[in-house]
Parts: sequence; structure tokens; C-alpha cells
Amino acid sequence: MNRTITARLAVLAAASIVLAGCAGLGATPPPLDTVTLSALAPSVTETGRAKVQVLVAEPKALKILDSQSIVVSTSPTALEYLGGTQWADRLPALVQAKLTESLQNAGIAGGVGLPGQGLAIDYQIITEIREFQISVAGGDEARVSMFIKLLNDRNGEVVASRLFSANASASAGRYPEALDRAFSAVLADIADWMQARL
Repeated sequence: MNRTITARLAVLAAASIVLAGCAGLGATPPPLDTVTLSALAPSVTETGRAKVQVLVAEPKALKILDSQSIVVSTSPTALEYLGGTQWADRLPALVQAKLTESLQNAGIAGGVGLPGQGLAIDYQIITEIREFQISVAGGDEARVSMFIKLLNDRNGEVVASRLFSANASASAGRYPEALDRAFSAVLADIADWMQARL
């Protein structure tokens, strides 16, 4: 085989490898299942102070929780993401939306809203998401933990603060539902706590 033919074969082989690589890059992964969280059902009575306006700020969270991915804790110090499923939005934005909707439905105040909605703010709810994950170490369990501060927006004083936590048993393949149950329990506790302080 002469050098010209050998060189052409080498070029063709290299081109086929490049094309195969490009085909692999163009392959789209299967779509992720997208899930959301529940809000509290509307209250049958309005018990909040009619003139009080409450703003729900976007919660703060560690970077691993600040995404659409669902977190799984495999040990006290190891975290990973659940494959095949994602939240409908970044977790802090989703928690903010459902917390706002829940407090509106609970009738805790005359107005509960988000930044940019034009409220004359009396209070702010400042939230830190500390846990929002499935723990698979020693039994599957959903864990939700959020620290809440009620801030007087007029003078910057923290009126009250508290850690809210709830757990729910989880089974493989139904992790989002377990997290939703734990989150709903936390929402109910927050609504009752807020009701007593406004």
C-alpha cells in the first residue's frame, strides 16, 4: 500500500471518529419528570389584621439546595442529586411562591405578597432553608427544616424567629411526595405561628 492511500485512510478514519463524536454530542438525554410543591388550602375564615401588609422575601439556601435538583443525603456529610426528576423551579423560588400562597390562603394579613407587587410593607418574612432533602442513611425519610424571621419593616427589628422542621417517611420512587408532605407540615406550623404574631 503506497503512502498516498495510507494517508487517505488515516484521514477517513480520523473523520469518522470526529463525526461519531459529534453524533454523540447531539444526542438529547431523556426529559426529566418535573414536580412541584403544594400550598395550604384556603381558610374558610379571614382572621388576619386587615391593614397589615407582609412581604415574603426569597429564601436563602446553600448552593446545593439553590437549584431545580432534588437533594438526597446518603450520609451525614454526603449529598447528591436525585436522577430523573426535578423541581418546577429553583427550590428557593418554589418555596417562596408556595409560602406566599399558603399565607394568603390562611388569611394571616390584609396583604401578603412578593417583592415588586407594590405592597406598603409592614413586615417581611425572612427564610433560610436549612434542610430540604431525602435522607437514605438508616431508612428513607424526607426532611424539611426552615428558619423563619419576622422582621418589622418600619424599624428593622426582628419581632420573632423560630426554626420549623418536619419529617415524613419516604419510599423509593416517591421521594417528591414525601418532601411535599414534610413541607406541608412546616407550612401549617408557620401559618399558625404567624397568625399569633400579627
